[in-house]
Amino acid sequence: MIEKINKYFVTMFGLGKFKKIPGTIASFTTTVILFLYFHIFNFPKDFFLFFLIIVTIYAFIAVANYIKSKNNKDPKEVVIDEFIGQSIPIYLYEISHGTEKNFEDSFYFYLIMFMTFRVFDIIKPFPVSYFDKNFKNSFGVIMDDIVAGLYVVLFLIFFMTIKIYFTI
Repeated sequence: MIEKINKYFVTMFGLGKFKKIPGTIASFTTTVILFLYFHIFNFPKDFFLFFLIIVTIYAFIAVANYIKSKNNKDPKEVVIDEFIGQSIPIYLYEISHGTEKNFEDSFYFYLIMFMTFRVFDIIKPFPVSYFDKNFKNSFGVIMDDIVAGLYVVLFLIFFMTIKIYFTI
């Protein structure tokens, strides 16, 4: 029973089973769900942080259990790490500046966050590559996406700074 729950969890209820680009599909789905969560339904930001922490903690356990009998310790169908990595910049964007976000601007920034996360997750600049290559366990599977998400945060800070500088 727990193995079945873990399988659904780590594959994001089957999104990871897509034959082509399962990570991109999971990241895109996460982006859409979070846009709806924050901008259509206006659910509380604090609850999402609590949820993300619980998902992250459980992901370490579930991924470890899922991959223990597999030769490939980072199988393509495991996409819960994409959910976690994609959620980090989106959540930090939502709580930044403590102001309400304009619908159009948010849509634009969500698109940027989705695309830059995918770029950082695919090209794996250091230290993303360090976690991917040196930890063949749930820690490596999840941490490379967390670091890729943090790279997106740095990129957004740079992008927003440049945008403000050139619009004034």
